[in-house]
Amino acid sequence: MYSYFIRRFLLMIPTFIGITFLCFTVTRFVPGGPVEQAILRYQQAMSQSGEAGGGTASSMDTQGQISEEMMTRLKEIYGFDKPFYHAYAIWLWRVLHLDLGRSDTYSRPVWDLIVEKFPISIIFGLTGFLLSYSICIPLGVWKAVKHGSGFDTGSSIFVFIAYSIPGWTAGVLLLMLLGGGSFLNIVPLGGVESTLITPDSKLYSYIQDGGKVSDLPAAEIAKHEDLKDIKDTEKSFINSEHPAFKALPKDKVIKLPQGKHSDLTGFGRFLDVGWHMLLPVFCYVLGSFASMTVLMKNSLMENLGQDYVRTAFAKGLSEKTVIFKHALRNSLIPLATGLGHMFSLILAGSYLIEKVFNINGFGLLGYESLIARDYPVTLGILVIASMLKLIGNIISDLLYCIIDPRIRFS
Repeated sequence: MYSYFIRRFLLMIPTFIGITFLCFTVTRFVPGGPVEQAILRYQQAMSQSGEAGGGTASSMDTQGQISEEMMTRLKEIYGFDKPFYHAYAIWLWRVLHLDLGRSDTYSRPVWDLIVEKFPISIIFGLTGFLLSYSICIPLGVWKAVKHGSGFDTGSSIFVFIAYSIPGWTAGVLLLMLLGGGSFLNIVPLGGVESTLITPDSKLYSYIQDGGKVSDLPAAEIAKHEDLKDIKDTEKSFINSEHPAFKALPKDKVIKLPQGKHSDLTGFGRFLDVGWHMLLPVFCYVLGSFASMTVLMKNSLMENLGQDYVRTAFAKGLSEKTVIFKHALRNSLIPLATGLGHMFSLILAGSYLIEKVFNINGFGLLGYESLIARDYPVTLGILVIASMLKLIGNIISDLLYCIIDPRIRFS
């Protein structure tokens, strides 16, 4: 068995090279590649600076075409001045040294962006994963034991409804119902933590002891340049130390929460994050709830019909012992099969759910990089996701051995 896992680890190397080679090839030959996107951004920046300065940049001719010198420089930056295999070898060598390049959108190293976003997706993913297995396994076991009963029929209706609703769709509906839409306002619209006071905000939004800017007389607003810039006056507040604050009617002054999220106590921060995680985690669980429950039920029912289960009953063992000591362990094998796929999804996050709830995690980073055609970030995310997938497959094989020691790999 040890030799098998050694071979699996060694097999990860050519598999990883094949995946990265394919992804790198796509970025080299796809229309609108890295160089074309860089030229487009450069032309836009130069045209804006030219309009502001009354002239055109020296790197562009009078027709807005980029100069040969600049084109050569861009090709050098993105490795298009070298043969394809040479450029791939250089890029792969940098990846192995955790140099994933520099983001064109964020102007930051890709590795720093991933390290910053990754923990957020891990928190949401692992929480959803643990809750999914904690709910689906007991529910699937109970449905198998009570097969054909009213409980089984009623829960099956709920399971099939959950199966027909994607998690991100449920998130949109729940936000409309519970997140300040047309009905209730009991959960936050998104994010990971509350933003209470931002004293450095130019618009004085969400400041303690504030009054609405719309409550001020128009003449008072005209006196202050910073208040003129406020577009959404219905949701903008001014600081109690602002000169215009005294002009607010006393009955219009409201009290807003004081302090930042980091100023809360440990338990307060826990409650605040948990409040924000409520709907996203529910959508994570909903996405895998139905399939895992049905898989657990069918697997256990199949094992309950095996000869070894009938033999255990014939020996006089109790139903509880037969189910939980004999049948259940073998029934968990199908759930371990898909763990490799689940592992990559758990850590990489769901980009649709993160988009709906504005969770600034790994999945949302990938989504935004694809939309913006930020190729260094896209390739970096593909590299990390590929490694997670390969590691997850090995974890699945290890779970086989833990669940059923009779399994031997050769």
